Amino acid sequence: MAGQNHETELEAAERRIRNLPRCGAAKLAGMESSFRELLEAVGENPERQGLLRTPHRAAQAFEFLTNGYRQDLDDIVNDAIFDSDASEIILVKNIELYSLCEHHLLPFVGKAHVAYIPNGKVIGLSKVARIVDVFARRLQIQENLTTQIADALMKALRPNGVAVVIEAKHLCMMMRGVEKQNSVMKTSCLLGSFKEDARTRAEFLALLSQ
Repeated sequence: MAGQNHETELEAAERRIRNLPRCGAAKLAGMESSFRELLEAVGENPERQGLLRTPHRAAQAFEFLTNGYRQDLDDIVNDAIFDSDASEIILVKNIELYSLCEHHLLPFVGKAHVAYIPNGKVIGLSKVARIVDVFARRLQIQENLTTQIADALMKALRPNGVAVVIEAKHLCMMMRGVEKQNSVMKTSCLLGSFKEDARTRAEFLALLSQ
């Protein structure tokens, strides 16, 4: 934990973001070949009319669904940080997100709620949603996704606090395995004043419930 080696929450967030894996350009031809082999492995005929271009389309889709690996946080923020005297909670609710479970390569779908308390700076509204997408469009587990979004906002803004809550449905639990259709997973990451101040945390939770 940050306190054990005197690492601040900002330093911990920057370290975690820095240690995320980097990926090069997607190898579309390789993915296309793999999807063709997959069709054959499940007993299909990739030469039949309906599947002729499926490996190509699937490769392009998978490249899009994982393009967060090839995006840089600084490029996404793109200088859209502005001076501000605002000092209260800024909350963006119900940001749609779509990601892929890294265990089964099946989607999980839901929404993110992202809040921060400015420390002299605010970020353009659309950039909050773009930060969510950068980390959602990777192979993920929801727990890590929640922390990565919070860390990214902490690194970009150096605010007094960041709070992220994600609620999502996981097709790996709905389509296979236990096949539970109505389960929703909720995760949270609280940094700074949201973690340290009970009143700030209570205000955030009250705003979420409205």
